[in-house]
Amino acid sequence: MTDLDTLLLGPADLAKAAKMLQSGQLVAFPTETVYGLGADARNGTAVAAIYAAKGRPSFNPLIVHVASMEQAEALAHFDHDAHALAQAFWPGPLSLVLPLKDGHGLSSLVTAGLDTVAIRMPAQPLARDLLALADCPVAAPSANPSGQISPTTAAHVLAGLSGRIDAVLDDGPCDVGVESTIVATSPLRLLRPGGLPVEALNAALGSPLAEDTNPDTPSAPGQLVSHYAPNARVALNQTDGPFMLGFGAVNGQLNLSPSGDLHEAAANLFAMLRQMDELASDTDTIHVAPIPMTGLGLAINDRLTRAAAPRLG
Repeated sequence: MTDLDTLLLGPADLAKAAKMLQSGQLVAFPTETVYGLGADARNGTAVAAIYAAKGRPSFNPLIVHVASMEQAEALAHFDHDAHALAQAFWPGPLSLVLPLKDGHGLSSLVTAGLDTVAIRMPAQPLARDLLALADCPVAAPSANPSGQISPTTAAHVLAGLSGRIDAVLDDGPCDVGVESTIVATSPLRLLRPGGLPVEALNAALGSPLAEDTNPDTPSAPGQLVSHYAPNARVALNQTDGPFMLGFGAVNGQLNLSPSGDLHEAAANLFAMLRQMDELASDTDTIHVAPIPMTGLGLAINDRLTRAAAPRLG
């Protein structure tokens, strides 16, 4: 791979980034949720390079990012519920796990050999322009070493993957700050809470979603028990500690949102976990204040619970 210091691209380099994807190279790019590590989802060699760069287990499938419904419908079957959710929430932080169509053309590495695929249409303008210019489905997990804290700035990408990938397209910090919500159809169920609050999904569907957030075999990213982890240990629902990440009235060295705003807390989560990890040693414990289990609090607590879980390996 190329030294990333020479390939930190800006919006003016959009066409260059698109051509790199078309040629089988790895390009990290911003979405509204986190920075993704993109490769042409039809190119098995390029997709394999994603797994190698991240150190990601090959049984953990990837989300395919598309620029249009036409592109999405060429890859997967959309039933009534899937169409309704796509119409309501795309572009945006929602990924749908759908049955593959014959002749979809995706690398089997993208789906980890499953007969379904996770698809998303991001809302971030530069990401949408990149996907349209590249004119191919783009597999893009978070642009960080597997299991570690997800990146919400280009600097985070560089810190974790410099020398392992070909470029990062920089468009500033991500607005949402946690990964997409993932919903599967046939049957309809929640696989991962994320940047789209579950309450919004329930309202659109007219009934509560069933949950399947810790399956024995992952059918979508972000379902491994230990994930999003800093080097230090993490303890949840704390009110005091030497390395304290606060929320609302519970203060610490850093506070996800002094006003108790869950949108602000989600946007700050991964960046502040990184900052706390820099303050603490590997043998210290980061104490995290209680976060309400409503709205984006579901996604925040999901990420924190996986960050606090016993480490894999």
